[in-house]
Amino acid sequence: MNATRILPDLQASLLCEEVRQEANGNLFIIGVVNLIRVPQFPIVAGRLCVFNRWTAGVGRFLEQVKLIGADQMTTLRKGEMKFELKDPSLHSTSVLVFGNVEFKAPGNYFVEVVVDDVMKLRYPIPVIQAPPQSQNPAPPVENKA
Repeated sequence: MNATRILPDLQASLLCEEVRQEANGNLFIIGVVNLIRVPQFPIVAGRLCVFNRWTAGVGRFLEQVKLIGADQMTTLRKGEMKFELKDPSLHSTSVLVFGNVEFKAPGNYFVEVVVDDVMKLRYPIPVIQAPPQSQNPAPPVENKA
């Protein structure tokens, strides 16, 4: 008996600055985001990407990715993509690009990954305020006591 539909596993999900494709077809991920450090609020991130890789499924699926605000209720951005897996040994990679995302306040924002109305992953992205680091730090002060 052949399976006609198996919900896929989410092998990886990464928030990053950019995803590019090499001439040989391989993807490379630039600037994996662990947290977002900004000098002030509000601020706009020009581009954020969510890289997802699906595997071990069979069928046609609808992937939804949301960027959720620090209040855990407001959807800042939402993207959808359809994909198909014909065999459980195959994989499908998606890259959703969110442009001009405004962060109004510090806090834990969230990336939410759903396939066919089943949440597969929800992970925090801390957004913090930190003053810009000086390019030329002041020399240490000598204590002449």
